[in-house]
Amino acid sequence: MGFSGFPDEAFLFYEGLEADNSKTYFTRHKHLYEEAVRAPMLALAEELAGEFGTAHLFRPHRDVRYAKDKSPYKTHQGAFVERQPGIGLYVQIDADGIRAAGGLYSQASDQVARYRAAVDEDLTGRPLEAVVAALRSAGYAVEGDRLKTRPRGFTDDHPRIELLRHRSLYAGRRFEPEPWVHTGEVVKRVRESWRAFEPLVDWLCAHVRGSELPRR
Repeated sequence: MGFSGFPDEAFLFYEGLEADNSKTYFTRHKHLYEEAVRAPMLALAEELAGEFGTAHLFRPHRDVRYAKDKSPYKTHQGAFVERQPGIGLYVQIDADGIRAAGGLYSQASDQVARYRAAVDEDLTGRPLEAVVAALRSAGYAVEGDRLKTRPRGFTDDHPRIELLRHRSLYAGRRFEPEPWVHTGEVVKRVRESWRAFEPLVDWLCAHVRGSELPRR
């Protein structure tokens, strides 16, 4: 079945989960998760797959083994088109609406080292600077995990010091749950955003790549 939007129940499900993040709540409302969240997200991913590739849907359960927060469930449903490990295109639904994003989400040490080397070099750093400026001008937020101070080995007057502070880098846009989210318009909005993120993702794939370190 084709994608026809996310129903109100999807947002209501996550409002309830935020208020009661428990196995009892999730079990009692699992039919809403399956019908109003997971099924539409799968249909959305299928609509976009022809242009962008197959998306992987994340499990609703959180990995709480090493987390201080032991809440068992994620309060959002995400799907990720991985171009290289930790690099790709992302879409998410939660109580506040829909988010489309794309970029580098991994922070492996070898990736960070390659990223900073490429940002430092004018030949590769200036094109990234232009991509980021274009995304901001188009109204996208450019975010990621960043150091509060300059990274070791760089000076405060480096022309791209703000980019060098990043350990992860992605662009995104949030869409509030307006009436169009209940229609196929979602496909158009996500597609438009993902197309805008492609230059960033392409740069990251070319210069950062996936981590080559052994998995822990």
